[in-house]
Order: sequence, then C-alpha cells, then structure tokens
Amino acid sequence: MHNYKKLDVWNKAVDFATNVYQITKNFPKDELYGLISQLRRASVSISSNIAEGAGRNSDKEFRQFLNISFGSCSEIETQLIISHRLGYISDEDFSSLSDDVIEIQKSFIN
Repeated sequence: MHNYKKLDVWNKAVDFATNVYQITKNFPKDELYGLISQLRRASVSISSNIAEGAGRNSDKEFRQFLNISFGSCSEIETQLIISHRLGYISDEDFSSLSDDVIEIQKSFIN
C-alpha cells in the first residue's frame, strides 16, 4: 500500500481539480449538466483513482488505477479544448489548465 497523500501526482491532481471547479463557476448555467459536470467529475477522478489504487494490496492493482487516472487526463484535455473553442475558457486559463494536465501525465510516466 502507498501513502497517496505523499505522492506528488496526487497533490497536483487535487490542485488541478480545485482549479477546474473555480474556472467552471464562470461557465454558462446551461452547461451545468454538460461540460461543467463532465470536467468536474473527470478532474476529481484523477486524484480519486490514485487514492483508491494506493489503497489496494498489489502494485499491479495500483498501476491499473494509475492507468485509469491517466485516461481521465486525456478525457479532460478533450473537454478543455471544446470549452475553449466555445469561448467558455480564456486563452490564459486554457493554457494553464492544459499545462497542468501535461504535468500530471508526465508524473505517471516518470
């Protein structure tokens, strides 16, 4: 078992999810059950799957949950692109969140 709270990737993912929640507050209200919900759920799932995997009994199971978290990063990248194209996210926020996702993904590889 791993102590997920000490993992750099988990801490980055929690910060990322917090940022997503802040930024999606400015989305149109008609996106509440669309992109807002999708982005928030996917962002929370990154750190949640890391934590769940860390609580498993084997490194193989932990790696599987890390793979799921990595997949959530790809899902979020797509949702960020769509949100940006629709004008819901500023260029600055889009760039910042995209950079954060890349940093999280790099943590899985290293």
